[in-house]
Amino acid sequence: MILSIPPYIVNNPNSPDGFGDWQFLAKYRIAAASEEHGTYILTAFYQMSFPTGQYRQGALSPIITPTIAYGKGYKDFDLQGTLGGGLPTGNISKIGRTILWNNALQYHIFKKIWPETEFNFTHFYEGSHDGHSLLYVTPGIVVGRLPIHDRFAFFIGGGFQIAATSFHPTNHNGILSIRFPF
Repeated sequence: MILSIPPYIVNNPNSPDGFGDWQFLAKYRIAAASEEHGTYILTAFYQMSFPTGQYRQGALSPIITPTIAYGKGYKDFDLQGTLGGGLPTGNISKIGRTILWNNALQYHIFKKIWPETEFNFTHFYEGSHDGHSLLYVTPGIVVGRLPIHDRFAFFIGGGFQIAATSFHPTNHNGILSIRFPF
């Protein structure tokens, strides 16, 4: 189970900045194998967001996002991805539904450094972006697993998200991720 801290969203000068929606995530590992037995993983996710955002920084209704995640490693290279859908519980004509597909290609160097390129594809059904698709390409780097105590560790990663389609509500987004797995 994961409870996410809401993102802080910085807007154009004409809109106030503020926090987005609270979210929680439950996941279940369907299959996995270590490096000695195939280096792969298949996981199911159930995510839900709650409309708690400030200044219209979030959704109008709760959104359920069922997702399947996969990964396959080969030596120092790996592919990770997710495929899911955003299903609002109300206000569908305004919020719309989405198909979300994400893939990250990573290469492991110096034991703790993972340069990567990530591809985020979204297709919109209904709502204000009905029929549109967008693709973001995000070059980045992840550093970790940095031990803190016993199994408790620290990861930090960052990237720069670039729109690769003519339809893109945002562009040139900096991304920072900090994780504390245990």
